Amino acid sequence: MFSTRFLSAFALLSLLGVNAFEGSGQNSRFFKRQNTDCISPDPQNTIADRINAILNAPNAAGVSVKLCPNTEYLILSPLKFGQPKQEIITLGFPSPTMNMTSRAIIKVGGPVANGEGHTIAIDGTCPTCDGVALRYVQIDGDRDDAPPTKGGANIEMGGDNEGQIIEGVRSFNPRSWSCLHLAEGPLSCSGALIQNNDIGPCGQDSFQQWADGISLSCKNSIVRNNYITGATDGGIVIFGSPGSHVYNNTIECKGAMLLGGINLVDYDPWKGDYTGVVVENNTILGGFATNVSAPGAAAPDDPLGELELGWNNETAFIKIGIAMGPRTWFGDRFGMSMTFGAVVRNNLFQGAFGYAMAAATVTNYTITGNIIGADTTFIGSVGPNCSTTDVTPDPTAFVMNSTQVVSSQLQSEFVDRDSDSLICILPDNGDFWPWAPGKSPEDLAHDSAGKSGSNDPTGQSNSNDSAGKSSSKVGLAVGMTVAIIAAMAIAFFLHKWYMKRTRHTRQLY
Repeated sequence: MFSTRFLSAFALLSLLGVNAFEGSGQNSRFFKRQNTDCISPDPQNTIADRINAILNAPNAAGVSVKLCPNTEYLILSPLKFGQPKQEIITLGFPSPTMNMTSRAIIKVGGPVANGEGHTIAIDGTCPTCDGVALRYVQIDGDRDDAPPTKGGANIEMGGDNEGQIIEGVRSFNPRSWSCLHLAEGPLSCSGALIQNNDIGPCGQDSFQQWADGISLSCKNSIVRNNYITGATDGGIVIFGSPGSHVYNNTIECKGAMLLGGINLVDYDPWKGDYTGVVVENNTILGGFATNVSAPGAAAPDDPLGELELGWNNETAFIKIGIAMGPRTWFGDRFGMSMTFGAVVRNNLFQGAFGYAMAAATVTNYTITGNIIGADTTFIGSVGPNCSTTDVTPDPTAFVMNSTQVVSSQLQSEFVDRDSDSLICILPDNGDFWPWAPGKSPEDLAHDSAGKSGSNDPTGQSNSNDSAGKSSSKVGLAVGMTVAIIAAMAIAFFLHKWYMKRTRHTRQLY
């Protein structure tokens, strides 16, 4: 079928007097017409130097560097913003007619040796980088299965600046500790906008191979409408960042364990100051079942079929959906250092978690209106990195240490437990995952049967359905043939008209 369509299309182009391969080369007139306003990716070894020369030229404030859609840029060193209100963007974006997969790809390609080397794709931390924007590009850190490299995030923004924008960006596979980092500078970074980005996967879920999705340390910032999937350390980590609003984001655990969905656990660099931080209306999705049962294990005891539980082949779950206070994460490393001032409300949890929310060493927090969805389980048990002196609580929705939660308002579902170092837990063969909303073991059997050519969960073929599909295929083939013949006929008469008009035009001269 492919060859027929290709030959028909080729014939159609030939009838129109067009060379089907004209313009396919990089130096063709067609290529140049399409790319006159975007930076060429060739030669590859000068990409970073050429773009940085534009960004750091005299009087380059406000310049927009446009990259070509559907093009990969392999860079050997970071692209560095140099002056206020500059922009890096894919040509033609934003546009409702362009697919987001067409965004230019900036790929980290510099050398790495002995755990150190090139990790940063975009650097917007210069002292004159107020208002710079990274928009509608893709950032590939190109880590794959390698161990982490010491260095900065895929995207390093912030610093002593305000009003920076990151939107419509995909960042994934960082070589170092985060997909996207907004740095605090001398505690002066302010007013960043991080919106409509798709982040992840970031890092690996092996011990100390993790990476964050979004790491925020810039005050009075907005983080909204982002989709983070496959992060392994924190989905969104808030390092103080007083006055910031984090809302309407989706954090999904997929294919790997995630230590924390949204973290408010870091005392430094803002000395525990989360004043005015509001985390609300986010959706946090733990792991969901991918199989009926674990290999060699029985399915859950559920004779009435009410639990709708299964096994996750990657043992993917979120250890803490929202973690609040240093001790939930670090144990006694920071003593009784408190974080203070945050509001955490109206967030939704679904899937498998160790704990949906945990609070310890916090003061002046308001934690209300957070919801556990119907398709949610709490799993895990003491892992090899758990302390022998701490009493790790059984997995449950809401845990807090009442002696370490001061002057705070918490919703009534919280239970009083030791809440130190909760990220040490691990799942085992006795744990079960919920099926994703709208999915069930029957759906899995149906999907598997469909892949083997049957649409019946029992594996028996349905002759009526097969006949219907055969009829549909025949009808589709006939319809396509008629359409191609019609198109060729139209093309033939257009070609005749064009040649006649061309001869007539030549006679006038």
